[in-house]
Amino acid sequence: MEPTRRLDVAMARLTRAADYSRLSLVSAAAMAALGGPRGREAALRGLASVAVTATIVNALLKPLWRRRRPEASAEPVHKSIRVPMPASHSFPSGHTAAAFAFAASAGRAFPLAAVPLAALAAAVGYSRVHTGVHHAADVTVGAASGVALALLTDRAIDGGSSGAARRR
Repeated sequence: MEPTRRLDVAMARLTRAADYSRLSLVSAAAMAALGGPRGREAALRGLASVAVTATIVNALLKPLWRRRRPEASAEPVHKSIRVPMPASHSFPSGHTAAAFAFAASAGRAFPLAAVPLAALAAAVGYSRVHTGVHHAADVTVGAASGVALALLTDRAIDGGSSGAARRR
């Protein structure tokens, strides 16, 4: 298999694995099981951020902008990269927003996981563009939305304070 096909297959698998925030759920389970009290707190905060972000992005932002998905290319796309085209609007990317929300919130609570979670979120965002279901701007705004909503969710969990004092 040529290198481009390998990347195509990997990105198609990754983007499908991110459906319904499954990667965040698996990450949360691993952190809760292996990370002790900090890991459990990070998992809960991350999942709370995913819930808030997915609700706001999918119920409020996508219908507000109503951007169409990328057009299918006139050139045939190799079957290894095909993923079902979502029926929802394109802007912003909900998959990317949820992945970055989880990474931002869980990573703040459990810094050891911050870099791997951010890398996974970035890979999810790239996979959405690579597989042709999002424009690059959808992913960029999705990432920013996810981080912003994670910070707001963390702040709400902490009762409006910065939360740094409570996590120490």
